[in-house]
Amino acid sequence: MRQFFEANRSTPNQIRVPHISMLRCGSTSSEARSHRTQRPTLPLILTLVCLSFTLLSIPSKAQSTQPVVYRLEIRDTIQPITAARLDRALEQANRDNAAALLVELDTPGGLLESTRQMVGAILSSRVPVIVYIAPAGARAGSAGFYLLEAADIAAMAPGTNAGAAHPVLSSGPPDDTMKQKMENDAAAFLRSYIGRHGRNAQIAEEAVRSSKSYSADEALNQQGQHLIDLTAASDQQLLAALDGRTVTRDDGSEQKSSFTLHLKDARIVTIQPTVREQVLGLLANPNLALLLLFCGALLIYLEFNVPGTIVPGALGTVMVLLAIFSLDLLPIRHTAVLLLIAAAALIVLEMKFTSHGALAAAGIVCLGFGTLSLVDAPIPELSIQPTVALGLSVGFGIITVVLLRLAIRARRSKSLMGPAALVGFPATAMEPIWPAAATSEAPTQPFGHILVQGEIWQATSTEPVPAKTSLRVTGFHGDILEVQSITQSSATPAS
Repeated sequence: MRQFFEANRSTPNQIRVPHISMLRCGSTSSEARSHRTQRPTLPLILTLVCLSFTLLSIPSKAQSTQPVVYRLEIRDTIQPITAARLDRALEQANRDNAAALLVELDTPGGLLESTRQMVGAILSSRVPVIVYIAPAGARAGSAGFYLLEAADIAAMAPGTNAGAAHPVLSSGPPDDTMKQKMENDAAAFLRSYIGRHGRNAQIAEEAVRSSKSYSADEALNQQGQHLIDLTAASDQQLLAALDGRTVTRDDGSEQKSSFTLHLKDARIVTIQPTVREQVLGLLANPNLALLLLFCGALLIYLEFNVPGTIVPGALGTVMVLLAIFSLDLLPIRHTAVLLLIAAAALIVLEMKFTSHGALAAAGIVCLGFGTLSLVDAPIPELSIQPTVALGLSVGFGIITVVLLRLAIRARRSKSLMGPAALVGFPATAMEPIWPAAATSEAPTQPFGHILVQGEIWQATSTEPVPAKTSLRVTGFHGDILEVQSITQSSATPAS
């Protein structure tokens, strides 16, 4: 029995233990399965994030390997604002390590000092500079030819021309000595850098000394001139033709530096002019500067004659300052400034002396010659147009003479107030007026009331005046006016 009970007691324990162990094992296996299903989630997320970053970085890497070419469009005269634009473009291209700077040029020429500054900036640039005369019909005249030959790559579009770089003076042809000095200086300036790129300096010098101009085909092929490196119809065609080309620079040392252009599928980024450059570009127009100067002077004169208006004076001051700033950007002749000062003096003397308009006419003539020769421009585009100069001079001179005459006449005339201001005006008798020397039957007060200029005044007369008689004020005594009948009627007024 003891063995049976012991066997029975041991049997449930043996049965329960495995049962309990089975439950524990079951729970442990489910937790393990849940851990196995959750544990790969974090690595999977990290893998997806890394893969997404990798995919996003692929276009950026492709974009970073794509060459970038900056493009600067110069379609104006060569002057200080143009030189500042080129300096900014070269600085940006060198800072961003651009593949090249493409300068699209279409200019009639400009100032020699600005040209020298731009040529120096091109020669000292670390980034290769491509000067491209485009589109068809464009030109690189005068100063533009110097910029074309200074570039690492000189290119022209079909239908363009370059040359005619002879230095000129707008004041007229110089004497032989001055002409020779100007030619030699300009030719030496061109020879100082054109040989760096293996171009024909002798043929290029003819553009300076003989004012020769070349088409795109002539500059490339005719007689082996090699004034330019290639011709292309568009920007993309030009960059495609330049891809893989080796450019050699001669900086004056024994070893020449050379580098290869990698411009395949290059992305062109156009450098737009800033607001400041656009405003300064407008102010560099001498015709606009002259218009601002004359209009500002008239507004300031109006402020002096009508003080307190403020607006004409402030606006005129701003216009004159803008005109002075604009003219400071251009080469000014001092003799022309003296002519303008003489014109102002002659117009003022016309107000002081009776010359029957002779001094005013001389002042207007000086004003016209002064404005015509004010800007020492090497090309017509930078000079003051004759129609603008003559029109403004004649109009400004006439207006100034008329306004000065009115101002001087107003200052010379005395301001009258009270009874003195009514002398000479017509009046009407409101009641009979008896003279002071009347008979004893006459009223004791030898005056009556009249209506003059809408006002009622006391008046006296040397003769009897009936009511409603038309009178004229001839004088005054104190506050009493003296009147006289216009009709000179001698009738005695009724009592």
